[in-house]
Amino acid sequence: MDSTVKCTILLILLGLVVNAFSVTDYEHCENVVKKWATNSLKHESKEDKHALKDLLFFLHVPRTGGRTYFHCFLKKLYSSSLECPRSYDKLRFDPSKEKCRLLVTHDDYSISSKLPRGRTSVVTILRNPIDRVFSTYEFSVEVAARFLVHPNLTSATQMAGRLRSKNKGVSTLDIWPWKYLVPWMREDLFARRDARKTRGTSDFTSGDPYNMEDIVMPLLNYINNPIAHEIVHNGATFQIAGLTNNSYLPESHEVRHCVDKYNNLGDYVLQVAKKRLDNMLYVGLTEDHRESATMFANVVGQQVISQLVNSNAIGKEANVNNSEQGTSFSDSELDQNTNSDEKGNETTSSDDNEVNQDNMTVEKLMDTYEVCISGLRKTQTRRRIASLKRISPANFTKEARNRVPQMVLQRIQSLNKLDVELYEYAQGIFAKQHKQAAEKLFDARTLGSIFIYWGGIKLWDACLWTMPFVLLFIFLFVNAKRRTLKLKI
Repeated sequence: MDSTVKCTILLILLGLVVNAFSVTDYEHCENVVKKWATNSLKHESKEDKHALKDLLFFLHVPRTGGRTYFHCFLKKLYSSSLECPRSYDKLRFDPSKEKCRLLVTHDDYSISSKLPRGRTSVVTILRNPIDRVFSTYEFSVEVAARFLVHPNLTSATQMAGRLRSKNKGVSTLDIWPWKYLVPWMREDLFARRDARKTRGTSDFTSGDPYNMEDIVMPLLNYINNPIAHEIVHNGATFQIAGLTNNSYLPESHEVRHCVDKYNNLGDYVLQVAKKRLDNMLYVGLTEDHRESATMFANVVGQQVISQLVNSNAIGKEANVNNSEQGTSFSDSELDQNTNSDEKGNETTSSDDNEVNQDNMTVEKLMDTYEVCISGLRKTQTRRRIASLKRISPANFTKEARNRVPQMVLQRIQSLNKLDVELYEYAQGIFAKQHKQAAEKLFDARTLGSIFIYWGGIKLWDACLWTMPFVLLFIFLFVNAKRRTLKLKI
């Protein structure tokens, strides 16, 4: 037989084998993902989602603004004794505390397997996926830059280890996903600084902070890195589906691997995530901050107040001491530096405004929130400025973000297709929630407890203040009319 014919036959046979293997592998992956999705949907609660249950689980998607809700809403309602212990730390999470009422964590939905079934309400906040990727990148750089006070990476790593062992609280390096993203970025920043020292130059070839490779990893490199693929992209969808690399589910790695390999299987994951959003007590949007906060106070806050008052659990521990605060740091909190200006718990600015929880109302809750969030923003801004000074002239601003090339934005969107669709779905849920809240305004039974804010002014209070003037105007107008009629007669 001619050698050419033999080679052709071998290639055909090899192609058939490879194709058969590919089909078998796809079928295997499809079965794995479908089985997980079926089991997940089967366990979804059929109970009334609008009623707050015994335990409130705040599923905190990183970089969505959940920190403000935790410190400025929930910590004003729940005393420390009602918080589930180590709620930001999977390794030390203890679900055995029977009386805990509040769980706030970056853990994904799979942690619900450890929570009381049928007695847990879930709330979350979602953010525009492109903005969330930007914010994740910026925060990774910001926190990693704090280590640049050290002469080298070894010194920084050793000091971080010593401080973490002394600190009773939980730092960002203990929390998913920062325990992966920050060390990765920290190593990269030190490598680039060492390279600049070796070259002996401080000239920079770019004025774009998102593409200043002499100082910091370019955004495009960041989003294309396997670590970002594993943790950042479609992070909200995988977190709500319970499939992050921090999942409690043993099959999560295989399901995630199959979805990454065969993109169309992501539809099953999306279906589960959407169903879980449907069943949540509250879904907020970072972009609609004001409306989301007001809705949270009325939808969640009002029920928490009623529940805790009925159980006599509110107001017992209005002031939370610092040691207890340290057990649940948020995604904006880390200090591994020796700089005293940046040392300590970031919750200080918010907790200085603790209020007496006795006789708490939605109105008082919103007033407290306004003061608290102002303090948190000042603290965050101060720390951000101090960190970014260490990688100057790289400085992340809204103006710089607007100048990022369209190609990079399109790349981020293509890598986060699941999150983009889930966010659009969440917008629909938010619109429904908003409509339901608006309808309550015309309900005489709840009107007195609903407060709408506009530009920081409560419209209900505005009505009460202006009512006497309106009545006076009507009185004068009617009397003037009567005088006019008498003159005509």
